[in-house]
Amino acid sequence: MEVIMNWKTAIEHTLVTTRLNIKRFGGSFPIVSLGDGKYHLTDHTSWTEGFWSGILWLSYEYSKDPEIHAAAIRTVDSFKKRLEAEQSLDHHDIGFLYSLSAKARWIVDKDEESRLLGLQAADILMKRWRSVPQLFQAWGPEGDVNDGGRIIIDCLMNLPLLYWATEQTGDRRYADCASIQAEKSRRFLVRGDDSSYHTFYFDQLTGNAIRGGTGQGFQDGSTWTRGQAWGVYGFALAYRYLKEPRFLETSKRLARYFLEQLSGDGIAYWDFDVPQEPPTPRDSSASAIFVCGILELLEHLPEGDQDRDVLAEAVGKSMDSLLELYFTAGSPAEEGFLRHGSYSVRGNSSPDDFMIWGDYFFLEALLRLQQGVPGYWYER
Repeated sequence: MEVIMNWKTAIEHTLVTTRLNIKRFGGSFPIVSLGDGKYHLTDHTSWTEGFWSGILWLSYEYSKDPEIHAAAIRTVDSFKKRLEAEQSLDHHDIGFLYSLSAKARWIVDKDEESRLLGLQAADILMKRWRSVPQLFQAWGPEGDVNDGGRIIIDCLMNLPLLYWATEQTGDRRYADCASIQAEKSRRFLVRGDDSSYHTFYFDQLTGNAIRGGTGQGFQDGSTWTRGQAWGVYGFALAYRYLKEPRFLETSKRLARYFLEQLSGDGIAYWDFDVPQEPPTPRDSSASAIFVCGILELLEHLPEGDQDRDVLAEAVGKSMDSLLELYFTAGSPAEEGFLRHGSYSVRGNSSPDDFMIWGDYFFLEALLRLQQGVPGYWYER
């Protein structure tokens, strides 16, 4: 297939798939495919449901299609029921769920009920705050022997819900706790060579640092590429809200490391410390997130920054490769946008399949490039 250089044409192809998926998915939510090009569906039991809602809101912003709008609203209604039932919310991924659903509808429609739902979700996330170690516990119940003092790099993308909650309410506690988490992530998840740990453990009784580790990467000291991409984007968003230069510099450092490790067609393998050649699985979703992170980063770098041209060139190269080699281009037989994503190679779970978050970030990147629509991580 020839490279689709026109972002508009690519977006139109995603709309073909999305309209089909609205019918195919009904009221369920896609997570990953299972080797057959068809998405496995869930009913509000995962951390991933927000990405389908986000795809619908992005698609509506571009197309103004009332049927897509109605489908997007239905997802938000289901998120309201999930919160009321307190269903599968005992984790830190509340931002992934509600920024791309309730907050998205507030941004697009200025629907007051959705704004309040987003603020309720922020309160749910605040229940994960642990005052002694000063962190948001990623997984497990408070006091859990293994996870009681554990943070993961993904959480950087959940924090914008809290920054936004402070903007909306004037209550500083949301943003203050998020700022502490971002700084702890900067100090302990980012290593001296600008690579990153997936996760870090602290003594939950004293707050003392224990060790870095991984739940997704090749080994504790390796660099899981999707985690590195979360870091690029998450620290850039922390800078947007907090205006602390160290977060902008950290985002840029992580971005440079990511670029320096890429090989071949410029699309990331699943971990930077495994062989960077076939048959090692790729993770196209990591590259889609990375592109969005660079686009956010570029909005904040001064014109004279020495890395601007290199980062901008990386966006073009990565998007060209995704479009040429990984994009389904509206194929009716396939339910995703990006082939060759990996969920958990370590756990042998969908190591080479569609990932709904990869689809979301790919579409976000296209809309940023085509018409400056940045997704739903902050108020416009």
